[in-house]
Amino acid sequence: MDIHDLSEEAKRGPYTSEESSDDLCVDSRGRPCRPSKHGGPRAALFVLGTVFLLSLLGGFLSDSYLGSFRTMVVFGVVEISGFILLSVQAHLPALRPPECNMKNTKIHCIEANGYQAATLYASLSLVALGSGCLKPNIISHGADQFQRKEMRKLSSFFNAAYFSFSMGQLIALTLLVWVQTHSGMDVGFGVSAAVMAAGVISLVAGTNFYRNKPPRGSIFTPIAQVFVAAITKRKQICPSNPNMLHQPSTDLVHVKPLLHTNKFRFLDKACIKTQGKAMESPWRLCTIEQVRQVKILLSVIPIFACTIIFNTILAQLQTFSVQQGSSMNTHITKTFQIPPASLQAIPYMILIFVVPLYETFFVPLARKLTGKDSGISPLQRIGTGLFLASFSMIAAALVEKKRREAFLEQNITVSIFWIAPQFLIFGLSEMFTAVGLVEFFYKQSSQSMQSFLTAMTYCSYSFGFYLSSVLVSTVNRVTSSNGSGTRVGWLGDNDLNKDRLDLFYWLLASLSFVNFFNYLFWSRWYSCDPSATHRSAEVNSLEDLEDGENNDSTKEKPRI
Repeated sequence: MDIHDLSEEAKRGPYTSEESSDDLCVDSRGRPCRPSKHGGPRAALFVLGTVFLLSLLGGFLSDSYLGSFRTMVVFGVVEISGFILLSVQAHLPALRPPECNMKNTKIHCIEANGYQAATLYASLSLVALGSGCLKPNIISHGADQFQRKEMRKLSSFFNAAYFSFSMGQLIALTLLVWVQTHSGMDVGFGVSAAVMAAGVISLVAGTNFYRNKPPRGSIFTPIAQVFVAAITKRKQICPSNPNMLHQPSTDLVHVKPLLHTNKFRFLDKACIKTQGKAMESPWRLCTIEQVRQVKILLSVIPIFACTIIFNTILAQLQTFSVQQGSSMNTHITKTFQIPPASLQAIPYMILIFVVPLYETFFVPLARKLTGKDSGISPLQRIGTGLFLASFSMIAAALVEKKRREAFLEQNITVSIFWIAPQFLIFGLSEMFTAVGLVEFFYKQSSQSMQSFLTAMTYCSYSFGFYLSSVLVSTVNRVTSSNGSGTRVGWLGDNDLNKDRLDLFYWLLASLSFVNFFNYLFWSRWYSCDPSATHRSAEVNSLEDLEDGENNDSTKEKPRI
């Protein structure tokens, strides 16, 4: 299951005056929470942002030491352990503070003692560590099962992976929330542990069928060597002929010659041999392959950065938009209400139908028009999603303005269904951007960095969530009177009927629109690299060698 399930209460945001007496909570020491300090979007974003940041650790361990399969097994067990510990703590009274009626101010509530707090923090840390390190390797290990010449199958896999993700999110936000609400948190965490265990068993069951790419040692050491060597030889003049640069070892006779790019050309100096020296330290002389890896990493950073604003918008849908739904009429019938936190299930309900339609109808049609295996390129797919994200915030701003004016001027609480469009539009946007970004990073990376670059997709979530927290604080400071706080900022009242969330949404829509044009610039800059144009079509040399073991006809000399 996903770490998102652990923070449903945190996602609700600051409490309004009407619900403060019903939604009771305590801080880390067991004391009653203060709405102005505890919980809310800031707390939720720290939880989610930290989890996604841990994905870099999972990618690093996979590429460097463990491989994607072993990394998934190890951290799958870690996450299961965390859920089991959470379930045990929720079930045993001895592991949590006694229940306390915080409405009665005359009663002193007992705080959590040392081992109770330690148990909670340990279990949450295990879930966060396991979930974070597991995520990027699920994608990279699945993609590793296809050869790079099987581009159509690879593109279909990324769509199938996102469909599975959407289905899992839908179950977590509906069925699991229902189980936790009606059967208790101990049962909910127990179900999460059982489902995770079933997933790990299923993964291990296919051990004999997997294509595993062996780890190649620390991915950071070759990167550091390139920068050190380039700086050391900064006064050298790069040769006009790239064939004069230091090539990989000659024993790899099946390695296809690497396409050279003039971007970041100063790094080529790391490949210049010093005259008169037969042998040089790897910290003074690097291969073209090493330099190419560093160039790829530097080249994708602008693309990665353009998705941060996109994930800042996602953060609002998981925090303020849920709080927005709490201020609306949640009744479907007189007896049935929609939990505001379950609003996030709306896009996934749509996506489980849209993703198969996209793969079945749109991709074949686009292939005929563009001649590309994935229908449209990953960069085009990312751009489409970034463009749609702006309209999600426009819809959110219009709905919030309608909701606020209806309440203040007519004392009417509008239906929660008005909030659905912003979730639907962003769901479609995420289908394009999230899948396109994963496919882009995987296809552009070298074999030694595939899991790590895939993890950058999830790292983008972290930066987006942290930026959201900074943006909220900055907006409140700037929009208050002269920054002195005499007039509360747009989001400073913790009451949506007094705040100006609609203006904040308009700000995000504007930032998203500017970010889209920024992305167009950098995607064009990236596409102008001749090696980037052909990189996705390259066949990995080790895969060719592997296939050639059973077919002598494939043992050809490299084309130059």
